Order: sequence, then C-alpha cells, then structure tokens
Amino acid sequence: MKNAARYFCIAAVCLMLTADCWSPAHAAKFKEGDKAPDFTLKQPDGKDVTLSKAWEKKIVVLYFYPMDDTPGCTKEACAFRDLNQDFKNAGAEIIGVSVDDMASHKKFLEKHKLPFILLADSGKKVTELYDVKNFIGKAKRVTFVIDSNGIIKKIYPDVDVSTHGQEVLTYVKTLQKK
Repeated sequence: MKNAARYFCIAAVCLMLTADCWSPAHAAKFKEGDKAPDFTLKQPDGKDVTLSKAWEKKIVVLYFYPMDDTPGCTKEACAFRDLNQDFKNAGAEIIGVSVDDMASHKKFLEKHKLPFILLADSGKKVTELYDVKNFIGKAKRVTFVIDSNGIIKKIYPDVDVSTHGQEVLTYVKTLQKK
C-alpha cells in the first residue's frame, strides 16, 4: 500500500508538469503587438544573454517550458533541435527558458545535443515578468515570437509538443516575406 501511494504521488507530479498544472497556459500580461520586455539571464557556460541583443540580429523564438528532461519538454526541445537549421535559414534564433539551474540545462543540452540557447531563470524573475509562472513555480509552456524591433508578433499559449516546432517555423517563415 505504501508503494502504491508513492507511485500515485509521483504520477500526479508528472501529470502536473506535463499538463502545466491544470491551469490554461496563457500570457495575459502581454498581447501580440506589445514590446517584449528585455532581460538578461545566464546560459550554462556562464555567459550572459540579453534578449534585446538577440532580437537586434534575428527573429527570436522565446519558449518557456516547465522542466529539463521531462517527457513533454524533451519532445518539444528535440523538435526545435531537429528544425534548428530551418529556423536559422528563416532568420530566427531559438531561446529556451525554464527555472532549472545552469547545471541542469548543461546536462539537458548535452544529453539531447541541443544546438540552441537555454537560459536559467532560477530566480523566476523572467518567468514572472512574462506572466508564465504556474502555481508550483515552474514555467508554463508558452512561446513568443519576437521580431527584430522587439515586438511580440505571435504568442502560442496552448502548445502541442508534437507539432509545435513545425507550427512556429511555418509562422516564422511568413515573417520573412513581410
């Protein structure tokens, strides 16, 4: 009985993480057409990444996710990985953010050979700034597409990890034509 209760608790936690804690993912604080708030966070090698410096050069696909190396987050990250060159060809840079620390990000990057930037928001300031923090303090699964002027062009509040990468790439390609 003790083991059954333990497995039930583990299953409940996994379900909450993959379902973004039963709360609808949204970014109510911002809407498409708003200026994206700037921030600076560290990547696993200790270097700072400032969002406005990234968007000066390219379209930015800024995606928030709950936790490194969980099934849904891995599927989403690997989809972005597999499409990374297509995003680069479309003039876009992928940046992932979660509240995991730099050591966790480093393991996640290496394990799955992720070729894009992951930023550690351990203090949860950026997650709160973008209004994507869930009730257990993790990031909700929300993606922002930001143009070279720092304008939020598209928000994806309801992410299906099996199709999300391609969906975002299709949208980014439309920005090239404008």
